[in-house]
Amino acid sequence: MARLAVNIDHIATIRQARGINEPDPVLAAGIAELAGAEGIICHLREDRRHINDRDLSLLREIVKTKLNMEMAAVDEMVDIARNIKPNLVTLVPERREELTTEGGLDIQSNPEQYRKVVEQLKEKGIRVSFFVDPDPGQIEAAHQVGADIVEIHTGHYSEAGTDSEAQERFERVVSSVEISEGLKLGISAGHGLNYVNIKPFKVLPLIEEYSIGHSIVARAVIVGFEKAVREMISLIKDF
Repeated sequence: MARLAVNIDHIATIRQARGINEPDPVLAAGIAELAGAEGIICHLREDRRHINDRDLSLLREIVKTKLNMEMAAVDEMVDIARNIKPNLVTLVPERREELTTEGGLDIQSNPEQYRKVVEQLKEKGIRVSFFVDPDPGQIEAAHQVGADIVEIHTGHYSEAGTDSEAQERFERVVSSVEISEGLKLGISAGHGLNYVNIKPFKVLPLIEEYSIGHSIVARAVIVGFEKAVREMISLIKDF
């Protein structure tokens, strides 16, 4: 059965919009776990635009399932991760001007740098995931540098303008899942998935975990956070 890991970044985004101390993403993490989520995700960006160091430290203390720290593959973040010791680090691309992560990592451009980062993290017992486009070359590169897991970027599928375009992009995801399974990599998926466009993924039981944040937070504004998490879990529990 597929698992849901909830990204709490945008709870922090709402907090930062007013420059105050609520809503608290740490409290949201506890509610998500009580609702049945099997992982908590946070992205500590270099500019600290939403999640901050205080959040990450407290999350390491209170998360009972699995803490997944998304981060850029830079020295500052590697040092923080080695100190905090999340259960999992997901390496993601990061640009200061982007609103949200726009695509997968280009591991092929600098494999030795990524191999070094993987080694540094694994020295502290941290598993490593790579956020990658549904691209065979990048998946193979992730495997070569020591990834435990690949998180397949579903954003392009989610942004498709027509049914035929969505189907074509979904088929790329299907192919990427098969390639990842052949390499014995753990498989997760995320970015842009919501309560409607996730339904076709029922045919992909090899995906072990879905990383979802924005659509859950958006629905929570209407129905409450706990209910929004439970509703998403109900959609994927039989995948």
